[in-house]
Amino acid sequence: MKKMKHILGVTLLAMIVCSCANDDDFGESIYGSETEAQNSATAPFDNWLAENFVKPYNTEIQYKFNLPASKYDYLLAPADYKKSQLLANFIKYLFYEVYAKHAGEEFMKTYAPRIIHFIGSAAYSPTLRTYERGYASGGVKITLISVNELKLWSKEDQYKGRDIDVLNDKQFHTMHHEFSHILHQTKTYPVTFGQINPGDYDGREWQKRDSVKSHSLGFVTQYASSANYEDFVEMLSCTITDSDIRWMRTIIDACANGGVKDGDKKRIYNLIDSLEIGGLDDPEKEWNKFALLEETCYNSETGEETVRYVPEFHKNDAIIQAAVDNPEYTLTYKEVKKFTSFRDYLDNWVQTDETTTSRGMNAILQKFDIATKWYTEKWGLYLFQIRREVRQRQSKINEYIDKNVKFYELQ
Repeated sequence: MKKMKHILGVTLLAMIVCSCANDDDFGESIYGSETEAQNSATAPFDNWLAENFVKPYNTEIQYKFNLPASKYDYLLAPADYKKSQLLANFIKYLFYEVYAKHAGEEFMKTYAPRIIHFIGSAAYSPTLRTYERGYASGGVKITLISVNELKLWSKEDQYKGRDIDVLNDKQFHTMHHEFSHILHQTKTYPVTFGQINPGDYDGREWQKRDSVKSHSLGFVTQYASSANYEDFVEMLSCTITDSDIRWMRTIIDACANGGVKDGDKKRIYNLIDSLEIGGLDDPEKEWNKFALLEETCYNSETGEETVRYVPEFHKNDAIIQAAVDNPEYTLTYKEVKKFTSFRDYLDNWVQTDETTTSRGMNAILQKFDIATKWYTEKWGLYLFQIRREVRQRQSKINEYIDKNVKFYELQ
């Protein structure tokens, strides 16, 4: 027991001081080679976890409800047993094996989180009126929320695109987000990243910004606008996990209200190619058939009126945001133009911004340049290659489950 405490203390200290790779011998796990309760009702699954996470990576999957390790601010429920098994297999296939393939087994043994904690229900903050996707502790532990929202797989009801979207949104965005924190706390990213649009970060009221506002300022998500280090890891996580439609919506939003400099349009097309988003000439794709609206927001208390452009796929989001947070606001909409081609929107409608301020798509492009360069120079990883690997594996997820996943019943 003393030896285990000593090794764990060294691991924690290494994370706190952000040291680089060390010379520890990873032949033996800090959690031991045997599960604690071989005769328990969950022993077969516990043994599988020991073989696939504890022994190779010193990682413990905590799927049984652990109240002291949870946040007392929320009403939380335990993770479903079978869905925990499914998620553990997904983490192995879509996360550990991906990084091990492209960075090596020693990379994952050194930098992978030591504990991954499952919570079954959502975590809603009544004070901020936001949902937590998950959270991490000291670069050692990642907590994943909403495990019970996963669909249980069967041959008759296999995973489809929307199921993969839920998986990315609820669990794997968090995994890549928090893992990116571990990496940048070990090898820091350039300070120039936070200097692109420093005045637009808001650590207190970021959640009041809707998607259009966040993207127009040059952030890939609302949460990215809370701090530059969150902005950095959101850039990495969104690159890996965001769907084609989510990325195209981000790009359309970021171009709608300025923030596109000379030469950026060509860079946008290059980015779309790097993300491997096709369908720019497919009339059935959402990004080739949308209307742009002029939104007028009137404040009855101050008499102030503001105007911005809002793509129609965000109209309801904006109405809900105003109605809930600012009942004194009245929103009206007027159609500006219907587009049947993203190329027409970007090439002909979007105007070049002559100001010196970096916002919108210009800021996002600059951040991409810094983040992808850091990812390669510091870690020997290629961000778009990781995205491609994850998406290829996701496309084969049903075959993987059918051939490799065994569900254990409680004994």
